[in-house]
Amino acid sequence: MGAPFNADEVFEMAEQIERNGARFYRAAAEKFPALRDALLDLAAMEDDHEKTFAAMRGQLSTSEQVPPVFDPDGEAQMYLRAMADGHVFNVKADPVEQLAGKNTAEEVLKMAIGLEKDSIAFYVGLKEAVSRKAGKDKVEAIIKEEFGHIATLNEKLAVLE
Repeated sequence: MGAPFNADEVFEMAEQIERNGARFYRAAAEKFPALRDALLDLAAMEDDHEKTFAAMRGQLSTSEQVPPVFDPDGEAQMYLRAMADGHVFNVKADPVEQLAGKNTAEEVLKMAIGLEKDSIAFYVGLKEAVSRKAGKDKVEAIIKEEFGHIATLNEKLAVLE
């Protein structure tokens, strides 16, 4: 990323990604009843991640909340939201529409694995913007949990193949 962002902005983006992920999994659970329990479990984990990021954000000092660059129009904030909304788990797209072309459980699981990989790449890139004091270890823990989501999805996929 070219522009430096503060921890507050990173956590706001992470919260949005987790909301988007939970929404995706809930929509997929409705479309694929055979995977309902596993997908709803993943949605609940994403809800927990959102709460973790929100708590971390709430504990930031005033200096950590101040953008490191002058941004009177909030463009950095808009950029971050666009990344969260369009790059990973697009919140602007209706999850039902995202799933419209997915007619099998195998297709939705492969799509979910891809989205989880995108989330991991995103968090790995952004964790460098978070100090130890601000909770870098919590971001690392969430990354590990996202890897666990991939493992869960792969297990479900293996049963189908």
